[in-house]
Amino acid sequence: MATFKLEIITPEKKVYTGNVSSVKLPGIDGSFSVLSLHAPLISTLDKGTVEVTEENGTKKQFSTQGGVVEVLNNEVTVLVEKVFNNPNTEA
Repeated sequence: MATFKLEIITPEKKVYTGNVSSVKLPGIDGSFSVLSLHAPLISTLDKGTVEVTEENGTKKQFSTQGGVVEVLNNEVTVLVEKVFNNPNTEA
């Protein structure tokens, strides 16, 4: 399956980085998914859960406190205010 680079970043640290096959994001107007080779996009995110499917099929979830996402050149950058109550985060 085709993959793309994903980074989830807070003001304090990089929470996640890796190659993934999909990511589902909590948009202000409802959730939406991003797959490999998605068209360029910038969107505001609401409080909710970012659901990541890694290239090996492993699923991870990150509870977030609002933010923005940029999709450009097969890379997705998620900038969020805070990630909370989640044992799946990486330092």
